[in-house]
Amino acid sequence: MTGNSRSRSNNSSLLNIFGGYKYAPWRGGYSLSRLFLSFYLLVMGSFVVVAFVADFVISSALKGITDDYTSRFMHGTIVLIEEALFQEPRSEWPTLIKELDIQFSYRLSIVDRWSLKLKPKQGERLDAGELVVDSDGDIIYHRLKQTPQILVVGPFTPDTNSERSRVMPFDLRIRLLTWSLISLFLAVAVWLWVRPVWRDLEALRKTAWALGEGHFERRAPEAKSRAFDLLTETMNGMAERIQRLIATQKELSSAISHELRTPIARMRFALEMLAETPEKEERERLWQMMEDDLDELDELIESSLAYSRFEREQPEPHLTSVEFAPWLEDEVNSLRILSRNVELSIDTSALPPGQRADLDQKSMPYAVANLLRNALKYSRKRIVVSAEIVGRNIRVHVDDDGIGVPPDERQRVFTAFTRLDRSRDRTTGGHGLGLAIVSLVLEQHGGTAFVDDSPIGGARFTLSWPMSQSVT
Repeated sequence: MTGNSRSRSNNSSLLNIFGGYKYAPWRGGYSLSRLFLSFYLLVMGSFVVVAFVADFVISSALKGITDDYTSRFMHGTIVLIEEALFQEPRSEWPTLIKELDIQFSYRLSIVDRWSLKLKPKQGERLDAGELVVDSDGDIIYHRLKQTPQILVVGPFTPDTNSERSRVMPFDLRIRLLTWSLISLFLAVAVWLWVRPVWRDLEALRKTAWALGEGHFERRAPEAKSRAFDLLTETMNGMAERIQRLIATQKELSSAISHELRTPIARMRFALEMLAETPEKEERERLWQMMEDDLDELDELIESSLAYSRFEREQPEPHLTSVEFAPWLEDEVNSLRILSRNVELSIDTSALPPGQRADLDQKSMPYAVANLLRNALKYSRKRIVVSAEIVGRNIRVHVDDDGIGVPPDERQRVFTAFTRLDRSRDRTTGGHGLGLAIVSLVLEQHGGTAFVDDSPIGGARFTLSWPMSQSVT
């Protein structure tokens, strides 16, 4: 399988989601109108349900009060009607009721008690001479003294068969107008809320699709809605992280393959020479060359894995507060065995007595050791390690009396697989990863690593980071 086809296969596998479904930008998902309609119906439905429930609860709570008010309000009118009826013979009551009915805006009639179908409690109250309001609050019943006849007042609403009732009642028109305005304003509010949300969702969807297709340089635009700020920031951070990891892996793969060629070629040459050389001293020299090449390969693999781990994970440092002078002396002393003919000294006199600093006891020793190894490669006779406090930072200087670093190359030496032209020989060795790892360790501590001229004639490499970072 070729590299391009393998890449397409990998990209396709990223798009397979649950059961082999391949997402495409034109498939699935809601349109803006569908999202708006769904959300609007949900909000409007919820609002209507809440309004009706509230209306029912309020109406039920106020019904007793309303009935009592209606009874009190109509009591005087009903008593007057009753007095007018009893001033006439009962045979004249139907005629008199019709005349009175014309004078009132609501209906008046007289019915027999037995013809009414009331609830038991309402019947008891009616027989006791009280005014009774029906369940709809639209009709009032009153027993005419001790007679079996009942005065019916109402209904108060217009007759459904009358010409006037064909016109929509005023209160119903007010209700319809009110609900229409509420629906309109709610639709505008929902639209104003849904539109930026939809734009953010659409932008995130397109960005996710582009990332799935392998376009890791793609970024989601700034969110229009605050609800998507964190999601957009997270997705862009993820894309940037993936892009950097892929670039790092490509860089590592390319650089390692290049670095492997030299020791492997030397080993192959040594093996060929070994088979043709009968002299013992020459064979031993060739064996030593191959052992050195194996050591170089081992160092390359170890450094590559370390650099890849730091670049990939960037773990949160587990900071510990340590007394710095003794800690630095221990780290330097552990590498004295490598100094051989080089004078290695340490000076912590610039630090206050008992000065403490926060550091990760796993990664920071790696940074100090890499600087010392780098200094041992290039120094001639002398290396000085010193420490001082500058502002709120603690600084460690590693000075050597070697060839130094030109000003135009000082920033580049901390880039992975970067070596100065003068160092490309077997005596100094190295693969340009040590200083890159030092830079990553200092980033982990919130600090920096840089190089300058040394007061003893060569290069001064400096580590600088905050000495206090609120260790808990």
